[in-house]
Amino acid sequence: MEDKKTTKLILLSVAVMLFLAALDQTIVSTALPTIVAELRGVDHLSWVVTSYLLTSTVSAPMYGKLGDLYGRKLLMQIAVSIFLIGSILSGMAHSMGFLIGARAIQGLGGGGLFVLAFTVVGDVVAPRERGKIQGLFGAVFGLSSVAGPLLGGFFVDQLSWRWVFYVNLPIGVLALGIFALAFHSTGRRVSHKIDYLGALFLTMALTGLVLFTSLGGSSFERTSPFMLSMAGVAVVASLAFVRIEFRAVEPVLPMSLFRFNNFTVMTSVGFVSGVAMFGALVFLPLYLQTVKGVSPTVSGLLLVPMMFGILSGSISSGRYMGRTGRYRRLPMIGMAVMTLGLLLFTQLQVDTSSWVISISMFIVGIGLGPTMSVGTTSIQNSVPKAQMGAATAGFTLFRQIGGLIGVSIFGSLFTNSLTNTLGSHGMTGGNIHSLGSEMMSALPPEVQILIKEAITNALHPVFLLAAAAAFVASLIGWFLKGVPLRSHIPSEGE
Repeated sequence: MEDKKTTKLILLSVAVMLFLAALDQTIVSTALPTIVAELRGVDHLSWVVTSYLLTSTVSAPMYGKLGDLYGRKLLMQIAVSIFLIGSILSGMAHSMGFLIGARAIQGLGGGGLFVLAFTVVGDVVAPRERGKIQGLFGAVFGLSSVAGPLLGGFFVDQLSWRWVFYVNLPIGVLALGIFALAFHSTGRRVSHKIDYLGALFLTMALTGLVLFTSLGGSSFERTSPFMLSMAGVAVVASLAFVRIEFRAVEPVLPMSLFRFNNFTVMTSVGFVSGVAMFGALVFLPLYLQTVKGVSPTVSGLLLVPMMFGILSGSISSGRYMGRTGRYRRLPMIGMAVMTLGLLLFTQLQVDTSSWVISISMFIVGIGLGPTMSVGTTSIQNSVPKAQMGAATAGFTLFRQIGGLIGVSIFGSLFTNSLTNTLGSHGMTGGNIHSLGSEMMSALPPEVQILIKEAITNALHPVFLLAAAAAFVASLIGWFLKGVPLRSHIPSEGE
């Protein structure tokens, strides 16, 4: 067992690595318009995001399983190194093709950071105390959602968009050095049989899903042959993967994990809450920038109440778990509170005051906080330590898949509603991603009002459906069993 000082160093380094991975998902979006203008590749803009999303999603389950087999230290060092190499290459890019490839490399590392960071906590902190740490890690996500747009805007305006990627290097190297010195590997040094066939079909399934959800409706029509083939690949490969995992000696995602109540229930909660969280909240910046007319940097600042909500919810629920050893009601309460916050968003109007928006954001954040801290802790407390990495990766994967599906569903719902509303006034919805504050300011006042009302009304069904998803997640939480949190770090045989 690590001493307290060493444990704090490990957790600090892991938190920084997690922050870099989370920051990358928000900081790049602010710089994208400048990047594509300089590299002359606006038609490939979506691939800058999709390439990272694809490789990070596909690689995450393998990091979890390989960490169980060969130790978290080695895999964390590999993941961070790949992430930093990808960051260097992305900053050096002088063409869109090079940047897309570099972002794919960066994603290969980023996928491991999320999974391994939460699993390392399970190696050095007892389950009874783990909720506090997971709560702080949840707050890292909230901080990155605000810091990303702010830092991205600063680098683009004051330095160069290349620093959006280079900023990872000094902090990442420092964190990696501390982690390498402080953390002692826990992997088993025995012969293993890697589930290559399972990994292949999981990769195919996730590739089909990511491409269908990320590119469908924007780069390709959802009914196009390519999109339909991707959907088919995702379904067929998923069925084949499940069948392979039942037979594999050391499966990537052991089907036996679904025998544990906490894993099954919390992955279900994670999946449905992912639909609500990732699917709906991505539209808040759109509302702030197009309807309220603020800049991307200011819209990042306006998300601060949500960050404080997530921080408060994560830390308070973590302390509650540490003090009582109980957590069963937290997901139910958290998702119910999130439902309320999302229902408040269905009342947004063009002239809704900033303080009403801030209160709604804070409520949503409060609801999200407990789910972030409880999910990983309850799962790691219930499964054998030998499967902790795979279980953590499975929970992360299902939440990510929920987010992908949510973005796809809500994106289509919003686009169709906006197009129909504008079409009834003899206008076209066009490309919703081009609706920014600069474009809006160039339009006649009466047209601006019409478009703002259309956007606001199109967001109402999105938030309503997201609220329904959060409510379903709250109901699923009732089936969670309150397995008492252990007060010691489990040994390899537990």
